[in-house]
Amino acid sequence: MTGSRIRARGWGWRHASRDAPAVAGLDLDVEPGERVLLLGPSGAGKSTLLAALAGVLGGDDEGDETGELAVDGAHPATRHGEAHTAGLVLQDPQANTIMSRVGDDVAFGCENLAVPRDEIWSRVREALDAVGLDVPLDRSTAALSGGQRQRLALAGVLAMRPGLILLDEPTANLDPVGVVEVRDAVARVAAATGATLVVVEHRVETWLPVVDRVVVLEPGGGALADGAPGTVLDAHRASLAAQGVWVPGLPVEVPRSRRSPGGALLVADAVRSGRAGEAVHSAVDLEIRAGEALVITGPNGAGKSTLALTLAGLLSPVAGTVRATDALRGTGAVRVADAPIRWRPKQLTTRIGTVFQQPEHQFVAARVRDEIGAGLRALRLPQRGIDARVDELLAALRLEALADANPFTLSGGEQRRLSVATVLAPAPRVMVLDEPTFGQDRRTWQELVRLIASLVDDRGCAVVAVTHDADVERVLGDRTLRLGEP
Repeated sequence: MTGSRIRARGWGWRHASRDAPAVAGLDLDVEPGERVLLLGPSGAGKSTLLAALAGVLGGDDEGDETGELAVDGAHPATRHGEAHTAGLVLQDPQANTIMSRVGDDVAFGCENLAVPRDEIWSRVREALDAVGLDVPLDRSTAALSGGQRQRLALAGVLAMRPGLILLDEPTANLDPVGVVEVRDAVARVAAATGATLVVVEHRVETWLPVVDRVVVLEPGGGALADGAPGTVLDAHRASLAAQGVWVPGLPVEVPRSRRSPGGALLVADAVRSGRAGEAVHSAVDLEIRAGEALVITGPNGAGKSTLALTLAGLLSPVAGTVRATDALRGTGAVRVADAPIRWRPKQLTTRIGTVFQQPEHQFVAARVRDEIGAGLRALRLPQRGIDARVDELLAALRLEALADANPFTLSGGEQRRLSVATVLAPAPRVMVLDEPTFGQDRRTWQELVRLIASLVDDRGCAVVAVTHDADVERVLGDRTLRLGEP
């Protein structure tokens, strides 16, 4: 097999709900077998370009296309057959999942390419081994963690053995060991098949050892820089960092006015969390304290997200108890139950806010502005106050230009900032954030973490952050709970 050739001339795309194009005037040539790292700030159109190359961007009713884009001499949407396959791993791990069982999900692409049945299942097993997903073929895909789903999605692409491999933040939800395993698996498959590789990843250093070219997109424009990794990073180091690119060797810092934590708001006693009555981690004793940020980390599948949902009052513990102290419950005439799992939505909104691992799971409005204000409207606050708070968060999280956009048309990084904004708007005492910095460029990462830190340091809020991001643990974590480690 040989890799695919990519050619773009003045190519651009504007989403139907947007005034400005996501990409415009792009000129690009990628030769068969090249390995390209696609960089640019959040919202620069990287995911849009990958979708276009995969032929799944949509038709005329979804947006306006300009210029020319071709893969192996044809428009990507018209290519078909195993010889012209593009394999795409989307930003959202759950959006990649199609079938209910692991083996069937990996086999799905091969079946659609009419690969012989005996060959399909040998490919399935090889692909799962390559990405390090050691689960039974009949394991329910719904039971997988976000990181495991990311490995599953990559296995499905590798099993197809495509001529063009397109990866959108393929390691964002993986633990550090998993990042290296997945990157090396992709490099091995690309080398063995001669496939062309285009990967989007904010953390540049992860992919530098296996790519031979870096292309930097400019928001709403074409390529800002294009060349060998060392040449591009050395020549444009300062400007790339200013634009939000994670340039290796430039650490991020967020000033903290760390103080002694206040009293406990939530208390977990011998808590084991899970689903369908089956615990996924050992017993945890924990206090969530005012004015303190707790980071929960550990390998994929250790139960981090499940524990976070349990602490947030959205899942019942399999064993043990989660209880709120009077400092969180309030001591007025209207009392709420000790256990947050028994609280009504309105009672939760002002006390515990949750950012899910998949941000689109919490979107309820058709406009970004309305999404941020949804919780405030539910509390029946004055419209003037709602508008002021929404405007404040739009500005703080660089979402002002997207105020009237549909949340589902945003990039993954923009959706993550929006999901955090919806939780910050009602200003709850406790915030449970699952992968809060997913999809962020260097600039938006700093702004987002600075905002979260200010709520902890200045307002005395409590934050629980589930993350694999070592910088979040270093900058934000006042304490760290490691699940699934000896």
